Amino acid sequence: MQCRIGCGACCIAPSISSPIPGMEDGKKAGQRCVQLDQENKCRLFGLPERPAVCRQFSAQSDICGASRDQALILLTDLEQCTG
Repeated sequence: MQCRIGCGACCIAPSISSPIPGMEDGKKAGQRCVQLDQENKCRLFGLPERPAVCRQFSAQSDICGASRDQALILLTDLEQCTG
């Protein structure tokens, strides 16, 4: 599965404990990453500054569902189960 352009659910729902440029302490679950632009695209995509956890994320239908709204729900649920 390819990422949905403009989704950004993976940049909002999960917590990220590693530093992100502009968020040196990472981010809390449900907090919008500062590197997510107005169109919900990652400003760091493809750059070495992008956190390893973000580079390793792979969009999958069971995690991302059929829509952005479903992705937010599924990723939030996953975060709550693992957080």
